[in-house]
Amino acid sequence: MKISVITICYNSVRHIEKTIASVLGQSYHDLEYVIVDGGSHDGTVEIIKAHAARDARIRWISEPDQGISDAMNKGARMASGEIIAHLHSDEFYLDRDVLSGVDSVLSARPEAVWLTGGFHFVDGAGRFLREIKVRRYSYRRLIHSNIILHSATFVRRTAFLEVGGFDLSLNFCMDYHLWLRLGALSDPAILNRPLSCFCVHDGSRSLAQAGDAYAEEFRVRLELLKARGFWSFPYLVEYLVKKRLNRLFVRRLIEAAGNSEPGGSLP
Repeated sequence: MKISVITICYNSVRHIEKTIASVLGQSYHDLEYVIVDGGSHDGTVEIIKAHAARDARIRWISEPDQGISDAMNKGARMASGEIIAHLHSDEFYLDRDVLSGVDSVLSARPEAVWLTGGFHFVDGAGRFLREIKVRRYSYRRLIHSNIILHSATFVRRTAFLEVGGFDLSLNFCMDYHLWLRLGALSDPAILNRPLSCFCVHDGSRSLAQAGDAYAEEFRVRLELLKARGFWSFPYLVEYLVKKRLNRLFVRRLIEAAGNSEPGGSLP
């Protein structure tokens, strides 16, 4: 079964090379790599062109878009694989057998429309900071919190299109909004190991604006609760508590990345 990995990028010259290498270095043979660039002007496009000239598995485009969700949806429309995955330009696969493992699980579970695993936080040099293990899943737990890790998640393309892809009105938690809709179709298959790495760096939008992202996630949760007629007050209390904990976690993660630079040490 063909797997299409989609990378969206914009002025990603610092990290894109490692991302591309981790995809093209996979041992899995039936692979398509779709790269959607937003019109970079820092050398990113030149790196993409060079790889595409050497590897026919790459399909790419560089043009302005309407934001992250639009770029990811564009990649899904360009893809021809039965399975799609989004791996951003500051992320990379942990080892060369990730896609083989995904294929093995989903081939054995044809009823599963998506799959998820764990991942690692790493610093700008790729050094390990922290592991986030795959979470115990239930749809109830998903409503309480975004327990799915984006770069470690793979979706059948037909299901992605069926639920409408990513919502262009969202700026941060478009993935969580997608998981809620996919979760209404079926529980994800679980690959119980880390699959990808997320690079903690000063340009990371999801960390720099973590407070705004968490607030948007809560708004999406409230909309779901309202649509299903659920009482939202307990979720409000939970949000206020977790908001503080989330801010503390992000600060410590950024500090750990800074301390892991040459001459520093991990706490």
